[in-house]
Amino acid sequence: MNNQPKISQFPSFDRLATRLRDDFHSGGNDFVLLYAYNGTGKTRLSMEFKSFGKVQNGGAPDTLYFNAYTEDLFVWDNDLQGDSRRVLKINSDSRFFSAIKDLALDESIQTYLGRYTDLDFDIDYINWTVSFRKGEAEHIKISRGEENIFVWCLFMAICERVIDSHPSYEWVKYFYVDDPISSLDDNNAIAVASDLAILLRKAKGKIKAVISSHHALFFNVIVNELKTAKTKRYFLYRTNESEVLTLRATDETPFFHHVAMLSEIRAAADSGKLYTYHFNMLRSILEKTATFFGKKDFSDCLEGVEDEALFSRALNLLSHGKYSLFEPMEMLDDNKKLFRDILSAFLNKHQFDLPALLNENAASTPSTTIGTE
Repeated sequence: MNNQPKISQFPSFDRLATRLRDDFHSGGNDFVLLYAYNGTGKTRLSMEFKSFGKVQNGGAPDTLYFNAYTEDLFVWDNDLQGDSRRVLKINSDSRFFSAIKDLALDESIQTYLGRYTDLDFDIDYINWTVSFRKGEAEHIKISRGEENIFVWCLFMAICERVIDSHPSYEWVKYFYVDDPISSLDDNNAIAVASDLAILLRKAKGKIKAVISSHHALFFNVIVNELKTAKTKRYFLYRTNESEVLTLRATDETPFFHHVAMLSEIRAAADSGKLYTYHFNMLRSILEKTATFFGKKDFSDCLEGVEDEALFSRALNLLSHGKYSLFEPMEMLDDNKKLFRDILSAFLNKHQFDLPALLNENAASTPSTTIGTE
């Protein structure tokens, strides 16, 4: 399938940031979604986007962002002497926290946090620290993943106040969210994506937003949840040897991020690390492929292959509902073999031309052989 959209090239991150802002101003979009591998420079791009706004506004910011820098606003005090009162220290100098003392965010934070963990917390606004509780244990040191999800819940609570037009955050015109799930498992990744999509739909018409991620499952949930909004979708790429960034629009079917996702699914099948949600991802790809060819149903993509009826019924059943998304489990061996058979049949019937940029050492047309454990 060679009907690939045009690739735009940018010599620097600031030029690319300008392009993203143009998508809002000239394109009239509500959201911009970027799918990119780790090491592409997503965090650098988010900071350039933020900096561009300050330059345009005479030094005044216009972007509330969540990225690796946001997580760095919190530092642990592990009470090395007493080894008992461990707290997370907040950098109160950041504008990120400019009004949280007056916003009564604790309840909103706990509402989000309770969806992902069994943690309780207390914020000391005098000393700017956070202490965590679990059951009867107090001042506990939580895991890196739990820490990240707490920071994320705080960010979401602030975003709610922004959308509600709280005067303390009236300067915010954009949200920029970069990979909020770096240390989360797939179960929480999907829950985070769903909650973010709900918030963004509330923000529509008030706040513009850029979302960037390397996580195929997270990105796919966001795309599906925002499909009725005016949204630009891109695949962002940069080689290690070059500073040139390439941007490939994926608004037309088949979405290019689905082609990238297909590459990841094939790698998962080769490695044997297959989970229940991979059936959902494969079905999504088949649906986009069917749309591209003007077919009515995803099963038409398997028309004429051996075991066509079996494969269609199995894919329909095993991707049905949300249970396989919200309760990800490793597939049983029988389902792994079935998944590989369906994927092999699909790739043999539809010879996708995966661009070399997906794998610098790969041939332009990938092998359709699916390895076994």
